[in-house]
Amino acid sequence: MDLEFFEPAEAAALMKCTEAWLRDGAASGRFPHACWGKGKIIFTSEHIMEIARLSEILPGDTALAVPASPKTAPKERLIGTRARVRLAPVT
Repeated sequence: MDLEFFEPAEAAALMKCTEAWLRDGAASGRFPHACWGKGKIIFTSEHIMEIARLSEILPGDTALAVPASPKTAPKERLIGTRARVRLAPVT
């Protein structure tokens, strides 16, 4: 068996990224992972390879590496409340 197991800190060091980025991706369902015991996040070597593939941006790609969730993607640019009042048309 050639499968290796990594805790988030070990996987982050291997991937040269932050542990928080990996944990957030796993918690949001963007990244494959395993949960052991009472929710302990574990990454296998196959998970790490898949995360690298998911994060890859190839030449000519116009899409972002991780697509925004439709729930969180703003449809228009939001501005501050005071600026919105100043820019409102006067009637």
